[in-house]
Amino acid sequence: MIEATSCGGVVIFRGKILLLYKNYRNRYDGWVLPKGTVEAGEEHKDTAIREVREETGARAVIIKYVGESSYTFNIPDDVVDKTVHWYLMMADSYYSKPQREEYFTDSGYYKYHEAWHLLKFPNEKQILERAYDEYLDLKRSNLWGSKKYF
Repeated sequence: MIEATSCGGVVIFRGKILLLYKNYRNRYDGWVLPKGTVEAGEEHKDTAIREVREETGARAVIIKYVGESSYTFNIPDDVVDKTVHWYLMMADSYYSKPQREEYFTDSGYYKYHEAWHLLKFPNEKQILERAYDEYLDLKRSNLWGSKKYF
């Protein structure tokens, strides 16, 4: 078994969530949250910011750590056990441009209920729920977008 670690973000701008649509050679397709592999010597926060930027083109800052999800998948001759560390992030605009090299064919910001229904994987839906609850708590406390908070 191979152990792998990734980091990603639930990126929000003006209450909407950034999603990516991946279509891998017509065998894999679906909406996902941006995430990617930790590089050698890289801190988890830095990975999340870099991967969001690479996969979506969005400029985002981390607000807080949300939690982790785990899953396994098969590759030829082995099984990968992956842990993903997730962050609540705030973008500076609605801009996004899907990274074609990673088979992302679309991206965009969606209202919470739309994003929840679009997401392909149950573990990403759970992370979205947790992150969006944090976002709403910060909004209620007038802390979302406040420079004091960072």
